[in-house]
Amino acid sequence: MKQRRLGHSCLDLPRDPARGQALRLARYRKAPELGPKLLFFSGGTALRRFSEVLTDYTHNSIHLVTPFDSGGSSAELRRAFAMPAVGDLRARLLSLADDSVTGHPEVAALFSHRLNGSALEQDLQDLVHAKHPLLKAIADPMRSLIQSYLAAFSQQMPADFDLAGASVGNLILTGGYLIHNRSLDPIAFLFGQLIKTRGTVRTTSDVDLQLEVQLENGRTITGQHNFTGKETASIDSPIRSIKLTGEADDIDTLDASRVCKETLTLIDSAELLVFPPGSFYSSIIANLLPKGVTKALHKNPSPRVYIPSLGTDLETLGMTLADQVQVLNQHLAGKTAGKAKHTGRYAIDFVLFDSRLLSVSDKQIARISDEMGAQMIDTDLASEAQDTHCYDDTKLAQALLGLT
Repeated sequence: MKQRRLGHSCLDLPRDPARGQALRLARYRKAPELGPKLLFFSGGTALRRFSEVLTDYTHNSIHLVTPFDSGGSSAELRRAFAMPAVGDLRARLLSLADDSVTGHPEVAALFSHRLNGSALEQDLQDLVHAKHPLLKAIADPMRSLIQSYLAAFSQQMPADFDLAGASVGNLILTGGYLIHNRSLDPIAFLFGQLIKTRGTVRTTSDVDLQLEVQLENGRTITGQHNFTGKETASIDSPIRSIKLTGEADDIDTLDASRVCKETLTLIDSAELLVFPPGSFYSSIIANLLPKGVTKALHKNPSPRVYIPSLGTDLETLGMTLADQVQVLNQHLAGKTAGKAKHTGRYAIDFVLFDSRLLSVSDKQIARISDEMGAQMIDTDLASEAQDTHCYDDTKLAQALLGLT
Protein backbone atom coordinates (compact mmCIF):
# COMPACT_ATOMS: atom_id res chain seq x y z
CA MET A 1 0.00 0.00 0.00
CA LYS A 2 1.33 3.41 -0.92
CA GLN A 3 2.35 5.40 2.12
CA ARG A 4 1.13 8.89 2.88
CA ARG A 5 3.69 11.62 2.32
CA LEU A 6 3.78 14.41 4.89
CA GLY A 7 4.83 17.08 2.42
CA HIS A 8 5.73 20.51 3.73
CA SER A 9 2.44 21.42 5.37
CA CYS A 10 3.81 21.00 8.90
CA LEU A 11 7.01 22.93 8.32
CA ASP A 12 8.11 26.36 9.39
CA LEU A 13 10.95 26.72 6.91
CA PRO A 14 12.42 30.14 6.13
CA ARG A 15 11.22 29.47 2.57
CA ASP A 16 9.89 26.55 0.56
CA PRO A 17 13.01 24.54 -0.45
CA ALA A 18 11.43 23.87 -3.86
CA ARG A 19 10.97 27.57 -4.62
CA GLY A 20 13.69 28.71 -6.98
CA GLN A 21 15.49 25.39 -6.58
CA ALA A 22 15.92 24.73 -10.32
CA LEU A 23 17.60 28.11 -10.80
CA ARG A 24 19.74 27.66 -7.69
CA LEU A 25 20.90 24.19 -8.74
CA ALA A 26 21.66 25.41 -12.26
CA ARG A 27 23.80 28.18 -10.78
CA TYR A 28 25.67 25.70 -8.59
CA ARG A 29 26.29 23.34 -11.52
CA LYS A 30 27.57 26.17 -13.69
CA ALA A 31 30.10 27.31 -11.08
CA PRO A 32 30.61 24.57 -8.45
CA GLU A 33 33.80 26.30 -7.32
CA LEU A 34 31.49 28.99 -5.89
CA GLY A 35 29.08 26.48 -4.35
CA PRO A 36 27.92 26.48 -0.71
CA LYS A 37 29.83 25.10 2.28
CA LEU A 38 27.94 22.05 3.47
CA LEU A 39 29.66 20.35 6.40
CA PHE A 40 29.25 16.59 6.92
CA PHE A 41 30.02 14.68 10.13
CA SER A 42 30.50 11.09 9.01
CA GLY A 43 32.61 8.01 8.48
CA GLY A 44 34.36 7.25 5.22
CA THR A 45 32.26 4.75 3.26
CA ALA A 46 28.58 5.65 3.62
CA LEU A 47 28.87 8.84 1.54
CA ARG A 48 31.33 7.61 -1.08
CA ARG A 49 29.03 7.80 -4.11
CA PHE A 50 27.11 10.76 -2.69
CA SER A 51 30.35 12.77 -2.36
CA GLU A 52 31.09 12.23 -6.03
CA VAL A 53 27.63 13.52 -6.97
CA LEU A 54 27.98 16.52 -4.65
CA THR A 55 31.05 17.77 -6.55
CA ASP A 56 28.77 18.55 -9.51
CA TYR A 57 27.24 21.32 -7.37
CA THR A 58 29.95 22.51 -4.99
CA HIS A 59 33.70 22.21 -4.51
CA ASN A 60 33.46 23.79 -1.07
CA SER A 61 31.94 20.97 0.97
CA ILE A 62 33.62 20.15 4.28
CA HIS A 63 33.93 16.59 5.58
CA LEU A 64 34.93 15.80 9.16
CA VAL A 65 35.49 12.05 9.35
CA THR A 66 36.20 9.77 12.27
CA PRO A 67 39.73 8.49 13.00
CA PHE A 68 38.63 5.81 15.47
CA ASP A 69 38.24 2.72 13.25
CA SER A 70 39.89 -0.21 14.98
CA GLY A 71 39.37 -2.99 12.43
CA GLY A 72 40.65 -4.09 9.03
CA SER A 73 43.94 -2.74 7.70
CA SER A 74 43.60 0.31 9.95
CA ALA A 75 44.05 -1.98 12.98
CA GLU A 76 47.47 -3.06 11.75
CA LEU A 77 48.64 0.55 11.24
CA ARG A 78 47.29 1.58 14.64
CA ARG A 79 48.99 -1.36 16.32
CA ALA A 80 52.33 -0.61 14.67
CA PHE A 81 52.41 3.18 15.03
CA ALA A 82 49.99 4.07 17.88
CA MET A 83 48.15 6.42 15.55
CA PRO A 84 44.59 7.34 14.57
CA ALA A 85 42.88 5.46 11.74
CA VAL A 86 43.38 6.99 8.29
CA GLY A 87 41.17 4.72 6.16
CA ASP A 88 38.06 6.91 6.29
CA LEU A 89 40.17 10.00 5.56
CA ARG A 90 41.68 8.36 2.47
CA ALA A 91 38.29 7.09 1.25
CA ARG A 92 36.61 10.50 1.46
CA LEU A 93 39.55 12.31 -0.17
CA LEU A 94 39.41 9.87 -3.08
CA SER A 95 35.64 10.22 -3.48
CA LEU A 96 36.09 13.98 -3.89
CA ALA A 97 39.10 13.70 -6.22
CA ASP A 98 39.03 15.25 -9.67
CA ASP A 99 39.28 12.19 -11.93
CA SER A 100 39.07 14.18 -15.17
CA VAL A 101 42.00 14.95 -17.45
CA THR A 102 42.47 18.23 -15.58
CA GLY A 103 43.01 16.35 -12.32
CA HIS A 104 45.57 13.69 -11.46
CA PRO A 105 43.83 10.34 -12.00
CA GLU A 106 47.19 8.55 -12.01
CA VAL A 107 47.80 9.72 -8.42
CA ALA A 108 44.32 8.64 -7.35
CA ALA A 109 44.95 5.23 -8.95
CA LEU A 110 48.07 4.80 -6.81
CA PHE A 111 46.29 5.87 -3.63
CA SER A 112 43.49 3.37 -4.36
CA HIS A 113 45.84 0.44 -4.94
CA ARG A 114 46.19 -2.37 -2.40
CA LEU A 115 49.16 -4.65 -1.93
CA ASN A 116 48.33 -8.27 -2.68
CA GLY A 117 50.14 -11.41 -3.79
CA SER A 118 53.22 -13.22 -2.59
CA ALA A 119 55.86 -10.49 -2.97
CA LEU A 120 54.43 -7.81 -0.67
CA GLU A 121 57.76 -6.52 0.64
CA GLN A 122 59.16 -6.34 -2.89
CA ASP A 123 56.10 -4.42 -4.08
CA LEU A 124 56.61 -1.91 -1.28
CA GLN A 125 60.28 -1.47 -2.18
CA ASP A 126 59.35 -1.04 -5.85
CA LEU A 127 57.08 1.80 -4.76
CA VAL A 128 59.75 3.35 -2.54
CA HIS A 129 62.27 3.32 -5.41
CA ALA A 130 59.79 4.33 -8.14
CA LYS A 131 60.06 1.00 -9.95
CA HIS A 132 56.37 0.20 -9.61
CA PRO A 133 54.35 1.04 -12.77
CA LEU A 134 51.76 3.02 -10.79
CA LEU A 135 54.47 5.30 -9.40
CA LYS A 136 56.32 5.50 -12.71
CA ALA A 137 53.14 6.97 -14.24
CA ILE A 138 53.37 9.99 -11.91
CA ALA A 139 55.55 12.91 -12.92
CA ASP A 140 57.97 14.76 -10.67
CA PRO A 141 57.85 16.57 -8.31
CA MET A 142 54.76 14.67 -7.12
CA ARG A 143 56.50 11.34 -7.57
CA SER A 144 59.44 12.35 -5.37
CA LEU A 145 57.12 13.68 -2.67
CA ILE A 146 55.12 10.46 -2.60
CA GLN A 147 58.36 8.46 -2.53
CA SER A 148 59.51 10.36 0.55
CA TYR A 149 56.32 9.44 2.43
CA LEU A 150 56.55 5.80 1.39
CA ALA A 151 60.20 5.74 2.43
CA ALA A 152 59.34 7.17 5.84
CA PHE A 153 56.75 4.44 6.29
CA SER A 154 59.11 1.68 5.09
CA GLN A 155 61.95 2.81 7.36
CA GLN A 156 59.76 2.80 10.47
CA MET A 157 57.66 -0.24 9.60
CA PRO A 158 58.02 -2.97 12.28
CA ALA A 159 59.51 -6.25 11.11
CA ASP A 160 56.28 -8.11 11.86
CA PHE A 161 54.01 -5.65 10.00
CA ASP A 162 51.44 -7.44 7.83
CA LEU A 163 51.33 -5.80 4.38
CA ALA A 164 48.64 -8.12 3.00
CA GLY A 165 45.77 -6.04 1.64
CA ALA A 166 47.37 -2.78 2.78
CA SER A 167 46.07 0.34 1.02
CA VAL A 168 48.95 2.26 -0.56
CA GLY A 169 47.04 5.46 0.18
CA ASN A 170 46.98 4.56 3.86
CA LEU A 171 50.73 3.87 3.80
CA ILE A 172 51.38 7.26 2.19
CA LEU A 173 49.20 9.00 4.77
CA THR A 174 51.01 7.15 7.55
CA GLY A 175 54.41 8.18 6.22
CA GLY A 176 53.24 11.79 6.03
CA TYR A 177 51.82 11.56 9.54
CA LEU A 178 55.21 10.41 10.84
CA ILE A 179 57.14 13.07 8.91
CA HIS A 180 54.81 15.87 10.06
CA ASN A 181 55.34 15.28 13.79
CA ARG A 182 52.44 12.85 14.09
CA SER A 183 49.88 15.30 12.75
CA LEU A 184 47.27 14.38 10.12
CA ASP A 185 46.17 17.84 9.00
CA PRO A 186 49.31 18.71 6.97
CA ILE A 187 49.34 15.41 5.09
CA ALA A 188 45.55 15.52 4.55
CA PHE A 189 46.01 18.95 2.96
CA LEU A 190 48.89 17.79 0.74
CA PHE A 191 47.06 14.58 -0.16
CA GLY A 192 44.08 16.70 -1.22
CA GLN A 193 46.30 18.93 -3.33
CA LEU A 194 47.93 15.93 -5.03
CA ILE A 195 44.63 14.45 -6.20
CA LYS A 196 42.86 17.81 -6.59
CA THR A 197 40.17 17.11 -4.03
CA ARG A 198 37.05 19.20 -4.69
CA GLY A 199 36.27 19.88 -1.07
CA THR A 200 37.99 19.83 2.32
CA VAL A 201 38.47 16.63 4.32
CA ARG A 202 39.85 16.43 7.85
CA THR A 203 39.64 14.05 10.79
CA THR A 204 38.08 15.40 13.98
CA SER A 205 41.14 14.29 15.95
CA ASP A 206 44.64 13.09 15.12
CA VAL A 207 45.54 11.26 18.32
CA ASP A 208 45.43 7.56 19.14
CA LEU A 209 42.05 7.08 20.86
CA GLN A 210 39.43 4.34 20.83
CA LEU A 211 35.65 4.32 21.03
CA GLU A 212 34.09 2.68 24.06
CA VAL A 213 30.39 1.92 24.42
CA GLN A 214 28.33 0.80 27.36
CA LEU A 215 25.31 -1.37 26.59
CA GLU A 216 21.98 -1.35 28.38
CA ASN A 217 22.82 -4.72 29.92
CA GLY A 218 25.88 -3.20 31.60
CA ARG A 219 28.49 -4.65 29.24
CA THR A 220 31.35 -2.37 28.16
CA ILE A 221 32.95 -2.78 24.72
CA THR A 222 36.17 -1.05 23.63
CA GLY A 223 37.13 -0.72 19.97
CA GLN A 224 34.85 0.31 17.13
CA HIS A 225 35.11 -2.99 15.25
CA ASN A 226 33.83 -4.83 18.32
CA PHE A 227 30.37 -3.24 18.33
CA THR A 228 29.53 -2.39 14.70
CA GLY A 229 28.71 -6.02 13.87
CA LYS A 230 30.81 -5.90 10.69
CA GLU A 231 33.82 -7.90 11.89
CA THR A 232 32.50 -9.45 15.10
CA ALA A 233 29.17 -10.76 16.35
CA SER A 234 26.37 -8.21 16.61
CA ILE A 235 25.71 -6.56 19.95
CA ASP A 236 22.83 -8.14 21.84
CA SER A 237 21.75 -5.08 23.84
CA PRO A 238 21.13 -1.41 22.88
CA ILE A 239 23.95 1.09 23.29
CA ARG A 240 23.45 3.30 26.34
CA SER A 241 26.47 5.61 26.01
CA ILE A 242 29.68 6.17 24.06
CA LYS A 243 32.97 7.88 24.92
CA LEU A 244 36.59 8.19 23.86
CA THR A 245 39.19 6.24 25.74
CA GLY A 246 42.94 5.79 25.63
CA GLU A 247 45.94 4.89 27.75
CA ALA A 248 45.59 8.13 29.71
CA ASP A 249 42.85 8.70 32.30
CA ASP A 250 39.58 10.26 31.21
CA ILE A 251 40.57 13.89 31.82
CA ASP A 252 43.83 13.54 29.92
CA THR A 253 42.03 11.69 27.13
CA LEU A 254 39.48 14.47 26.70
CA ASP A 255 42.23 17.07 26.59
CA ALA A 256 44.18 14.99 24.08
CA SER A 257 41.15 14.91 21.77
CA ARG A 258 40.84 18.70 21.59
CA VAL A 259 40.28 19.77 17.99
CA CYS A 260 42.68 22.20 16.33
CA LYS A 261 41.90 25.81 15.41
CA GLU A 262 41.69 24.96 11.70
CA THR A 263 38.89 22.47 12.38
CA LEU A 264 37.03 25.00 14.52
CA THR A 265 37.33 27.51 11.68
CA LEU A 266 35.88 24.97 9.24
CA ILE A 267 32.90 24.35 11.52
CA ASP A 268 32.36 28.08 11.93
CA SER A 269 32.37 28.64 8.16
CA ALA A 270 29.72 26.02 7.31
CA GLU A 271 26.42 27.17 5.80
CA LEU A 272 24.61 23.89 6.52
CA LEU A 273 25.58 21.33 9.19
CA VAL A 274 24.69 17.80 8.08
CA PHE A 275 24.50 14.57 10.08
CA PRO A 276 24.17 12.12 7.17
CA PRO A 277 23.39 8.42 6.78
CA GLY A 278 26.01 6.16 8.33
CA SER A 279 26.68 4.10 11.44
CA PHE A 280 24.89 6.12 14.11
CA TYR A 281 27.36 5.93 16.98
CA SER A 282 30.71 5.13 15.34
CA SER A 283 30.36 7.54 12.40
CA ILE A 284 28.05 10.35 13.54
CA ILE A 285 28.08 10.62 17.34
CA ALA A 286 31.81 9.77 17.42
CA ASN A 287 32.55 13.02 15.55
CA LEU A 288 30.95 15.02 18.38
CA LEU A 289 33.12 13.48 21.12
CA PRO A 290 36.45 15.34 20.55
CA LYS A 291 36.69 18.36 22.81
CA GLY A 292 35.64 21.62 21.19
CA VAL A 293 33.33 20.28 18.47
CA THR A 294 29.98 20.92 20.16
CA LYS A 295 31.11 24.31 21.46
CA ALA A 296 32.01 25.32 17.90
CA LEU A 297 28.63 24.07 16.68
CA HIS A 298 26.85 26.21 19.28
CA LYS A 299 28.56 29.30 17.83
CA ASN A 300 27.42 28.57 14.28
CA PRO A 301 23.80 29.65 13.65
CA SER A 302 23.52 27.70 10.39
CA PRO A 303 20.75 25.06 10.10
CA ARG A 304 21.42 21.50 11.29
CA VAL A 305 19.87 18.58 9.45
CA TYR A 306 19.76 14.87 10.27
CA ILE A 307 19.25 12.22 7.58
CA PRO A 308 18.54 8.79 9.10
CA SER A 309 20.11 5.67 7.65
CA LEU A 310 18.05 3.15 5.73
CA GLY A 311 18.32 -0.60 5.98
CA THR A 312 19.86 -2.11 9.10
CA ASP A 313 22.21 -0.16 11.33
CA LEU A 314 23.22 -2.56 14.09
CA GLU A 315 24.28 0.36 16.27
CA THR A 316 20.67 1.56 16.54
CA LEU A 317 19.41 -1.71 18.02
CA GLY A 318 16.17 -0.99 19.90
CA MET A 319 16.05 2.67 18.76
CA THR A 320 13.30 4.49 16.89
CA LEU A 321 13.93 7.55 14.74
CA ALA A 322 12.74 9.70 17.65
CA ASP A 323 15.28 7.99 19.92
CA GLN A 324 18.05 8.75 17.43
CA VAL A 325 17.12 12.43 17.26
CA GLN A 326 16.98 12.59 21.07
CA VAL A 327 20.47 11.07 21.45
CA LEU A 328 21.87 13.38 18.78
CA ASN A 329 20.24 16.34 20.53
CA GLN A 330 21.73 15.33 23.86
CA HIS A 331 25.25 15.11 22.47
CA LEU A 332 24.90 18.39 20.61
CA ALA A 333 23.52 20.08 23.70
CA GLY A 334 26.24 18.86 26.03
CA LYS A 335 24.42 15.74 27.31
CA THR A 336 21.36 17.75 28.38
CA ALA A 337 17.94 17.04 26.98
CA GLY A 338 15.86 19.57 25.11
CA LYS A 339 17.38 22.88 24.08
CA ALA A 340 21.09 23.60 23.86
CA LYS A 341 21.95 25.62 26.94
CA HIS A 342 24.48 27.80 25.11
CA THR A 343 22.10 29.22 22.50
CA GLY A 344 18.54 28.51 23.59
CA ARG A 345 17.86 26.80 20.25
CA TYR A 346 16.93 23.21 19.62
CA ALA A 347 19.91 21.09 18.60
CA ILE A 348 18.52 19.61 15.35
CA ASP A 349 16.54 21.92 13.08
CA PHE A 350 15.45 19.50 10.32
CA VAL A 351 15.01 15.76 9.84
CA LEU A 352 15.14 14.95 6.13
CA PHE A 353 13.50 11.65 5.12
CA ASP A 354 11.26 9.88 2.62
CA SER A 355 8.22 8.16 4.16
CA ARG A 356 8.21 5.64 1.30
CA LEU A 357 11.65 4.45 2.38
CA LEU A 358 11.39 4.90 6.15
CA SER A 359 8.18 4.27 8.05
CA VAL A 360 7.75 6.76 10.89
CA SER A 361 4.65 6.66 13.09
CA ASP A 362 2.53 9.73 13.78
CA LYS A 363 3.51 9.41 17.44
CA GLN A 364 7.21 9.63 16.56
CA ILE A 365 6.61 12.56 14.23
CA ALA A 366 4.76 14.41 16.98
CA ARG A 367 7.52 13.66 19.48
CA ILE A 368 10.27 14.86 17.13
CA SER A 369 8.36 17.98 16.09
CA ASP A 370 6.70 19.01 19.35
CA GLU A 371 9.11 17.83 22.04
CA MET A 372 12.41 18.17 20.17
CA GLY A 373 11.67 21.11 17.92
CA ALA A 374 12.92 19.47 14.73
CA GLN A 375 10.99 20.11 11.52
CA MET A 376 10.20 16.97 9.54
CA ILE A 377 10.87 17.27 5.81
CA ASP A 378 9.28 14.37 3.96
CA THR A 379 10.46 14.52 0.36
CA ASP A 380 11.27 12.28 -2.60
CA LEU A 381 14.66 10.67 -2.01
CA ALA A 382 13.96 7.27 -3.58
CA SER A 383 16.13 5.80 -6.33
CA GLU A 384 14.65 4.83 -9.67
CA ALA A 385 15.94 1.31 -9.05
CA GLN A 386 13.44 1.09 -6.17
CA ASP A 387 16.17 0.15 -3.74
CA THR A 388 14.61 0.76 -0.33
CA HIS A 389 17.95 0.41 1.47
CA CYS A 390 19.61 3.53 0.08
CA TYR A 391 18.79 7.05 -1.03
CA ASP A 392 19.15 8.39 -4.54
CA ASP A 393 22.38 10.36 -4.24
CA THR A 394 21.40 13.09 -6.68
CA LYS A 395 18.00 13.64 -5.04
CA LEU A 396 19.63 13.74 -1.60
CA ALA A 397 22.25 16.25 -2.73
CA GLN A 398 19.60 18.47 -4.31
CA ALA A 399 17.38 18.28 -1.21
CA LEU A 400 20.27 19.42 0.99
CA LEU A 401 21.24 22.17 -1.39
CA GLY A 402 17.63 23.32 -1.22
CA LEU A 403 18.22 24.18 2.43
CA THR A 404 21.11 26.54 1.67
